[in-house]
Amino acid sequence: MIKIFISVRNRLAITKKCIHALKTHSTIPHSIYVYNNATNYLIENHFAYFCKMYKEGYVDQVCFTTEKSTFKAFSKASTCNFFGQQHELDPNKDKYDFLVMLDNDIIVTPGWDKKLLLAWDHIKTNKISHIKVVGQLPGGIKNRTSTIYKITDEITGKDGKNGGSGLWSVRPDFFRDVGFLDLKRLVNFDKRHDQNYWLLLERASKGKPYILGINQKLGIHCGKTIGSVCNTLTRNQQKSNKTELIKFEEAEKEISDMPFDDFFNKIQDDQTLIRDW
Repeated sequence: MIKIFISVRNRLAITKKCIHALKTHSTIPHSIYVYNNATNYLIENHFAYFCKMYKEGYVDQVCFTTEKSTFKAFSKASTCNFFGQQHELDPNKDKYDFLVMLDNDIIVTPGWDKKLLLAWDHIKTNKISHIKVVGQLPGGIKNRTSTIYKITDEITGKDGKNGGSGLWSVRPDFFRDVGFLDLKRLVNFDKRHDQNYWLLLERASKGKPYILGINQKLGIHCGKTIGSVCNTLTRNQQKSNKTELIKFEEAEKEISDMPFDDFFNKIQDDQTLIRDW
């Protein structure tokens, strides 16, 4: 069993595709925790969709937040902390295979979770304690070492530092081992979740490489297709209408109108997306 944290702000169409992919492409039982943060576009549609997911029993938690309830800090960072604090209250917290932090513009590929489980089994078997995160290559991973991790005949990996948290898998004790983000450092920011975690990961690993990227396309990042909320807000920080700029109306409609199989085939064939992140 795995737990999946998904951070959402607007972009309902890609969120639906993200959750559909989890439903159809996963092989391990999982529990989904959604945090819908300061959404300001198609609000009623967001509630209606998650009502349906709740009734179907496919998501185990949906939490709608505001800028006030996330303390005016970067909402992904705030709600990641919320997720971690709740996980720490779980009597079965150490029995999960791993936890996942997933952005809502990541579309997972078939068998993504089984590949991650194989990587974590390899790490546990070989007692590689300095690896705190497993993701995919390239995944923004820097300072890669020459070490090659042979997980199976088809799956290998390289370790390094940094890396984007669009799709991070971590141990069940991650929040005890690595820690929580200091939200005071993130007030009035729309990014920096990752950069602040890199500092904590550096400390927890005692300066050793802390992220392992495997040579498998686990998830396709569709930020370039739907539009990036955090990048748009950051670029337009001084504009009074910045929240209007994260509605992405045209991309929302185009993706919403496309059946999942057609959408997945399209992004699979887009080499710009496949080579990216």
